[in-house]
Amino acid sequence: MKTLVLETTAPFQGLPELVAYHEGLFEKEGIAVSWADRDQGVVKTVDRGITTPKGVDPFLSHGKLFEQGAADMYNACEWGNYCRVGSTAAGSRQVGRRAIVSYAAMVVAPDSLVYTPQQLANRVIGVPFYFGTHYIAMHMLQGFVRREEVKLCFAPNGSRYRLDAVLSGEIDAATLTEPHVSLAEKKGCRIISEALFHGTEVASARVDAETYAAFNRAVREAVRRINANKRPYLHYFIDYHGKTDPEVAALKVDDLRESRLVVCDPAPIPLDEMQRTYEWLKSWGMLEETASPLQLVDLQVQNFAHQAAE
Repeated sequence: MKTLVLETTAPFQGLPELVAYHEGLFEKEGIAVSWADRDQGVVKTVDRGITTPKGVDPFLSHGKLFEQGAADMYNACEWGNYCRVGSTAAGSRQVGRRAIVSYAAMVVAPDSLVYTPQQLANRVIGVPFYFGTHYIAMHMLQGFVRREEVKLCFAPNGSRYRLDAVLSGEIDAATLTEPHVSLAEKKGCRIISEALFHGTEVASARVDAETYAAFNRAVREAVRRINANKRPYLHYFIDYHGKTDPEVAALKVDDLRESRLVVCDPAPIPLDEMQRTYEWLKSWGMLEETASPLQLVDLQVQNFAHQAAE
């Protein structure tokens, strides 16, 4: 039995992996999975004085334990993983796209005077730098306002903390993931914009192509089960966060929308999309020392593992 230590993952970014774990699909493929808690010691407060990712540690949460040698794999948004692999001191590399396509929404408080994305020009938007909800906020806004009118500040990883900051008026808007988008709606917040985004898997050299192929076979089966009937899996979003949040625990499956749960088979990162992502990150002042996106992906492991999993 091959042992893999994964950094913990919330359902919005890793539901297929959680299903594969709980339904014995990894074990069926000869993989014993254990989890390392990446959220211990993470800052949970807003800092309006930090307005760019410059100087912010990309390993505040995702990749933190990996860089310490305490985890073999983690998954996160692909934009952040490009930057983390570009800054790794532990030899990390991306090995393919994860199975879940994450949903996020930009929300404002019930009494906000913002009703459209255009009205978010020069408003303070709280984002967790290097996380998917940071980058998707930029993507959603750049179609409506000039780049210099996108005003971001450091907000904690964890949608609950950002939702509280919106409701208290500490920030004007924030991007959230499920189940906190649904919770925000129950509290009267308005969705201003919404979008989906990809993520990738990052692995160490300890994860060879055969092991990653077996991992993908288990995840593909989990994807098949979720897509066959999404409703029985929506409780994961409530259960994961409800352990520490009574308001989330009070949500019902009927409060969540099946359409916001999107999963597909894990796959290689298409080269054309890889190049576009790289160029977009460069245009925002990131990956300054990375000469090519091919430096950030192990194409050999990626291609073999995904072909073998089919």
